[in-house]
Amino acid sequence: MLLFRSIFCKLGTYFATNRIMKKIVLAFVLVFALNLVAAQDINWISLEEAVELQKKTPKKIMIDMYTVWCGPCKLMDRITFQNKDVADYVNKHYYAVKFNAEGNDEVVFKGEVYSNPNYDPSRAKKRNSAHQLSRYFQIQAFPTTLFLDEDLNTLVPLRGVKKPQELELYLKMFKNDEHKNIKSQKAFTEYYRAFKPEFIQK
Repeated sequence: MLLFRSIFCKLGTYFATNRIMKKIVLAFVLVFALNLVAAQDINWISLEEAVELQKKTPKKIMIDMYTVWCGPCKLMDRITFQNKDVADYVNKHYYAVKFNAEGNDEVVFKGEVYSNPNYDPSRAKKRNSAHQLSRYFQIQAFPTTLFLDEDLNTLVPLRGVKKPQELELYLKMFKNDEHKNIKSQKAFTEYYRAFKPEFIQK
């Protein structure tokens, strides 16, 4: 009798522990799933791909000019570009390009070839020479979020980290062509003050 009681106690402890472990695993799975829902990726493509797609379906282009050593670039990736509202809006209304401003890619833009002839492979993860395309766009700080219109003209280079609601203003302004009615700093200030952000930011 004592032997049976001992066996049942051990089985009871095993099943109880097993139930607890299942609940812990389920909790971890739910937390992971919620993080996947909360963080969403932008569909990044190359500049050449964006230009080709633009010929068929005109949209503005948003370029994330970054460097591999840039801490603020990584911060903007995490808090802004992985924000669900930002990613949803950009994926729907823009062609998004992520460009290493000190990288070694060869890029054809407006019939010209841009490269980085002074690129040093031994410094691939450190500061390197500026890519010719970043010089063409006169990029002087990182990150810089660059907007191009449907004719590949530069609308604005936004320097520094922009939080989701800060970027929202420009995303919606350019998408709706409202920038065409803003002719002065005063007009922009009025637009800025009247703007009601909708993106959720943590």
